Amino acid sequence: MKADRLQPIGQHNIEIQRNRYAWDRKPMLRAVYREFYQLISNRIDPLVPGPVVELGSGMGRIKDVIPQCVTTDLFPNPWLDRQENCYALSFADGSVSHLILFDVWHHLRFPGAALREFHRVLAPGGRVILFEPAASWIGSFVYHFFHHEPMATRDPITWEAPAGFSARDADYYAAQGSATRLFWWGEGKDRLAGWRLREVRPVTSFAYFASGGFSGPQLGGRFLHGLMRGLDFITSPFPRASAARLLVVLQKDPA
Repeated sequence: MKADRLQPIGQHNIEIQRNRYAWDRKPMLRAVYREFYQLISNRIDPLVPGPVVELGSGMGRIKDVIPQCVTTDLFPNPWLDRQENCYALSFADGSVSHLILFDVWHHLRFPGAALREFHRVLAPGGRVILFEPAASWIGSFVYHFFHHEPMATRDPITWEAPAGFSARDADYYAAQGSATRLFWWGEGKDRLAGWRLREVRPVTSFAYFASGGFSGPQLGGRFLHGLMRGLDFITSPFPRASAARLLVVLQKDPA
């Protein structure tokens, strides 16, 4: 599947509803996501003024770990706090302390346009925290063969939106390898004026793979989760081979 294959934007909301069903029936998935959310929580700087906001919150489960987080999405679901579009946020200039995007960055067809909007609403020193698929050897294999969205590690990245683009024109787009290419492999290093790339951390999680994510079958229970964590410890020194996820922290230049 090509990254630029057009699908209606409503596909996002269809997947949210499917994910809620998977979440309720997969205890391993819930445990793994709690660990992921804790990694994000540890990157929040309480000294930066303004609310912590998640964009593309989906089910809004980040509140289980970060209860003060303002949850948002393109679609007005009753469990979310507000409706937001990454390309045209309703927040005032410099009013937000952190923007969290969990599996959202790879859905941005024009990441440069979104990043410029993030820069506008963040306070000086504010952070964008991304949590994305990692295109390691194992990660690329699993995501390519067991996930419906393309990795698109060789497709061109369209950084800027075309003239006349409106946030209302956003469609369903997916390129799971986008964050890996731009931040881990360094393809975006010349595109980050006004930002400090504070952290790029590949995260090994065989437990995540074993959970089946939201679309595949769970392979085992509590015992397997413990076994997979041991495997994570052994393979974590080799992230290019084994990373499942990528944690990226961008900080707005105070100047």
